[in-house]
Amino acid sequence: MSPLDINLADLIAHLDEELPDADELSRIGEARLRAQTLADLGDQLIDHYVSKAKRNGASWTEIGDAIGVSKQAAQQRHAPNPFAGFTDLGRHSIVLAQEAARTYKHAFIGTEHMLLGVLGETRGPAYEVLVAKAGSEQSVRDAVRDVMPPTGEKALRGHIAFRPESKDAIEQARRASADLGHDWVGTEHLLLGLVRVEDSPAAQILRSLGFTSESLHETVKAEIAKRVTG
Repeated sequence: MSPLDINLADLIAHLDEELPDADELSRIGEARLRAQTLADLGDQLIDHYVSKAKRNGASWTEIGDAIGVSKQAAQQRHAPNPFAGFTDLGRHSIVLAQEAARTYKHAFIGTEHMLLGVLGETRGPAYEVLVAKAGSEQSVRDAVRDVMPPTGEKALRGHIAFRPESKDAIEQARRASADLGHDWVGTEHLLLGLVRVEDSPAAQILRSLGFTSESLHETVKAEIAKRVTG
């Protein structure tokens, strides 16, 4: 595939086909959104190869030269930001996960804490999906409690590190968002990310509640559609 496989005529035809009854002003708004999505995808494409280059030992100076900017500009623009593109609710659920780890006096943020985080953000789609399946918020909390490690002896202050499976869940959340054609990462995508990390405590909890990765994908898709049309 080359850049020439995506051309202006195809983009126009696709937009017109999807919005046959829209007026020109409405199409301007939709075109703006799609232009932003294309720009975001372009940035993500560059970020992908920047990350690979860094893992293979490339310096920021070399990466800047490849992009055509200074070392400082390359570092500022493409240094990893694990929560770039997250919605306010998605970010808040991460904060709640950290607080859950702190409450249990754990020196790590596990997927079980992240599950409590998305459940704690009651405005998010993930909360609706979880409660609808489990019957109540407390049922989910009880399921988490059953697999939660024992409470630690001393509460930590400051930064609490994510476990590797939690980092994987965040990456899977991004992929889930892309799979659904979304340009944001919300609590619904985090929930999908958690179930996709199959050996994690959160995935175990979600399976005990009756979720599979496939069924949860369809449930989240329906919940988003309901919110958009509602």
